[in-house]
Amino acid sequence: MRARLTALVYVPIALVLLLVGLLYAASVTRAQQQDIFLDRLRDASYLSLTARQAILADDPAIVAVDLERYREVYGVRSAVVDQAGVTLASAGLDVADYPERHTAVAGRRSEMAASFWPWDVDEIVVAEPVFDGEDVVGALVSVSDTRALERSIWLSWGLLTAGGVAVALLAVLVADRTAGWVLRPVRVVDAAMERMGSGRLDERIPPSTGPPELREVVTRFNEMAERVEHLMRRQQEFVANASHELRNPLNALMLRIEGLALTVPSEQVEDVEHVRAEAVRMARILDALLLLAEDGSSGTAQPVDLVELATRRIEGWRLLEDGREVRLATPDRPVWAAIDPTALGTALDTIVDNALKFSPASEPLEITVADVEGRCEIVVRDHGPGVAPDQLERLTERFWRSPGHSNVRGSGLGLAIASELLASAGGGLRLELPDDGGLRAHLQVRPWDEEQP
Repeated sequence: MRARLTALVYVPIALVLLLVGLLYAASVTRAQQQDIFLDRLRDASYLSLTARQAILADDPAIVAVDLERYREVYGVRSAVVDQAGVTLASAGLDVADYPERHTAVAGRRSEMAASFWPWDVDEIVVAEPVFDGEDVVGALVSVSDTRALERSIWLSWGLLTAGGVAVALLAVLVADRTAGWVLRPVRVVDAAMERMGSGRLDERIPPSTGPPELREVVTRFNEMAERVEHLMRRQQEFVANASHELRNPLNALMLRIEGLALTVPSEQVEDVEHVRAEAVRMARILDALLLLAEDGSSGTAQPVDLVELATRRIEGWRLLEDGREVRLATPDRPVWAAIDPTALGTALDTIVDNALKFSPASEPLEITVADVEGRCEIVVRDHGPGVAPDQLERLTERFWRSPGHSNVRGSGLGLAIASELLASAGGGLRLELPDDGGLRAHLQVRPWDEEQP
């Protein structure tokens, strides 16, 4: 019985230690990656001052000395390109091998590669735009290897593993001596972890739970839970505040566009229509962000006729995309689904906008409303270039864009927002590649019958 009680006490403690250790390892790894990336970014910001002078004077010698010195001291290869992407000065770097320069020339900094494993990233690439006032005149690109970073991460993991093993051995002794007394508090800890894992981020464990050894674990767990909850709330507040702050200038912009449409010459009407369409698309994105910021869920599910919703939305798109053929196929009866209509409408708008953006103007967009196998869905089929099969799962990742579509406008958020909106409303987004090319998106929702009492 003592051995069984000891095992019952030790296993939950080991699981807690493993969870905390994995989270800490991930935190340390990410922090070290961010530190070295920010260090390289600060260096690039400093070098961009000299790079601007060299670009404006069309004199590579102004920045070449700094680039070579930077390479000698830190072993970081770098180069400066002008606005056309032509290399102005280089210190052992061929920028043609690094597409990040296009991002910098477009006026945006390159982002750090999101990777947990140290061996996944061979090089750290930093691309910093060079500004003259508000104009981008070029870019500075630096590339450094990750050998020092890998060694640091492995050392941190080794120390963490050694510390974890030491704590685990101590936990065996404590569990053996206090098995009967500690069994009940461990169950309390396990229940709290389960509730937090199910989404209750406000879950906390009373500090007085269990013996002193377990109380330390409880304290660390509560601190970790507090940080996670704080970060989640900050993220939601940021999205909500940013969306609200952008709403007023966007409304003012749309009013000015409407006023402009009444005064422009006839040959510029098409340009005004394009501007209006972009403003409407931005408004939809803001609506989607606001939905996602509301505690990670959309509004209350209610009966929605997918046929009526799809018909109304597609008519709006036909007005905005005059000349584009949009085919809508629906059954002869209503298809009732249980979902928040704003979430579904925003997700459908996002999918249709994405399909129209990537498909040729000569090809039709096919939209079908169906009720099959106990699940309602709206299927959007385009005849664009599609993506490679190994890239299909990445389409719903935030900010990810296919390398073959880098020249198409967009931020890489559309499908990610649509997927999260549908998931928060109890539905889902399924993507597939048809045999004859293009992309087929299934917006799946639950039938209303399942929600009726």
